[in-house]
This record gives sequence, C-alpha cells and structure tokens, in this order.
Amino acid sequence: MGVTKEIVESSLTSKLNPSHLEVIDTSGGCGASFAIEIVSEQFAGKRLLERHRMVNAALAEEMKEIHALSIKKALTSEQWKQKQESDDNKPQSLA
Repeated sequence: MGVTKEIVESSLTSKLNPSHLEVIDTSGGCGASFAIEIVSEQFAGKRLLERHRMVNAALAEEMKEIHALSIKKALTSEQWKQKQESDDNKPQSLA
C-alpha cells in the first residue's frame, strides 16, 4: 500500500513538532501526491529553501513512494500569526 495522509502527518509531527499542519492527499487516494502547509518553530532563522529541505528530510522514507510533494506554506509560528491577523483584516467578499 502507498503512503497515506496519516503517515505523512505522523512523520512531520514527530520530526518537526508543528503547531499547525495540514496535509492534503492530492492524488485521489493512492498516496502519490500531497500538498502540505506546516508551521514549526524549527523553521526560525531558516530560509525558505532550507525549510523545504527540512520537510523533505523529515519525509525521506516516504518520498521513496511519493511522486509529488507541494509545500504550500512552511512558516514559523510568528509568521503564521501575522498571516492570520492579515487575513482577518481583509474585507469579506460579497460574491
């Protein structure tokens, strides 16, 4: 069986201790493609490329079976808080 969303969540949680983690299986259930949004204090002082490398390293074993990994966000808690506050201050659409 392929990699599951729960396996990806477990690996990232144990290795990066995120305060926020969202994993979406974008493969339709076969476990070959995932989109990730992660917030971790371990990213503090790291550039975006280093953060992505940390995520890939945390999923080294799983990456042998994953064909596509999209890291949508890799933020520190402070950056996440600022983003949430910014989103809260945006006017709501009337669509």
